[in-house]
Amino acid sequence: MKRSLIALGSLLMLGGTASAQKVAFEEYNLDNGLHVILHQDKSAPVVITSVMYHVGSKDENPERTGFAHFFEHLLFEGTENIKRGDWFKIVTSNGGNNNANTSDDRTYYYEVFPSNNLELGLWLESERLMHPVINQIGVDTQNEVVKEEKRLRIDNQPYGSLIAEVKRNMFKVHPYRWATIGSMDHLDAATLGEFQAFNKKFYIPNNAVLVVAGDFDPAQAKKWISQYFGAIPKGTPVTRQKFEEKPITESFRARYEDPNVQLPMVVTAYRTPSMKTREARILDMISSILSDGKSSRMYKKIVDDKKMAMQIGAFNYSQEDAGLYIIYGMPMAGFTSEDLMKEADAEIVKLQNELISEREFTKLKNQFESRYVSSNSNVEGIAENLASFYLLYGDVNLINTEIDMYRSITREEIRDVAKKYLNPNQRMILDYVGSTEKAEK
Repeated sequence: MKRSLIALGSLLMLGGTASAQKVAFEEYNLDNGLHVILHQDKSAPVVITSVMYHVGSKDENPERTGFAHFFEHLLFEGTENIKRGDWFKIVTSNGGNNNANTSDDRTYYYEVFPSNNLELGLWLESERLMHPVINQIGVDTQNEVVKEEKRLRIDNQPYGSLIAEVKRNMFKVHPYRWATIGSMDHLDAATLGEFQAFNKKFYIPNNAVLVVAGDFDPAQAKKWISQYFGAIPKGTPVTRQKFEEKPITESFRARYEDPNVQLPMVVTAYRTPSMKTREARILDMISSILSDGKSSRMYKKIVDDKKMAMQIGAFNYSQEDAGLYIIYGMPMAGFTSEDLMKEADAEIVKLQNELISEREFTKLKNQFESRYVSSNSNVEGIAENLASFYLLYGDVNLINTEIDMYRSITREEIRDVAKKYLNPNQRMILDYVGSTEKAEK
């Protein structure tokens, strides 16, 4: 589902902080293991109730991929006390909006309501957790919904399989190797019992965090949280297997044909450490140096000055266990993928051997200050950040202190991390091209 806010969007913006002020919060655990985080912001009459579950596509059976994303849809089907199809009606009729999203690492559900409907939001999320109805009609219905989503966003979307193909080639052992949306054949083959078992294993209070953010009374919120969530039984603790990939020591090449693509794209990908690490933050900064905006090094040189590419970009694809550093480009007529790679590699070598200037470093730090302010500029963003920092990073206060980590990064570290992770022998080169069958027609 798309992460969008239609109702109350303007109120959310009004309810945010305008500068990088500290985000105040309170956190505690219920006896069943549910972690609770409260953030009060009375600047607008809006409240968000959200629950993030520590389950994503990496937690799936390799023969049943797509379950986590499937549950993003399935758990809106209804509960013992919410009739099938009534969830969205209840939310919209009470002036609210709701949605969910899934990644390789977690699944996130949220509602946005006028502040007088906090109790309703808490009841809805407790129902999803305690009384979900997982039956065959719901599975069959959502199976068709997910298939249509895959057709729309991936199968018929130019470059829609790009990330999936990078992951498939870069991870051989880790479950990051399959797409979050998973395999439709796996979903078709799954039994109702398998869906019910997945719910029982992962959608438990001790595998989740509840966040309430916005205009509410904390004492009243705690009473309702205890009332609606306290009786939910604790589940069997989730144990996760660790996966180790062999280091990439020799460059290798892959190819993918996409019938929706007319212009080829070349992609280079490197393995990087967990998003929890300092090095991952440094790689974020390297991405900004290389391709953040028209004045960035790669864009200015390859797109503006030499006019060799229609598009060029670099980004750190951070995840809980490991990440990928991805560089991509679309050559202009008269230039090849090799031409683009040569120019991009030259910019990386420059980073590896020369410290960036003090002026560029100041600009870089200003960019990250601006991003920090923006990420906490409304209560929706704050709610998701609080949940993510607890569930994936293990430190809620990173919402206030992560910026200090970025501020402390040095020019020497930028050079050294580029040397450590962005070398030609450590990468995959993916030729993402149009289908030859389509071209022949």
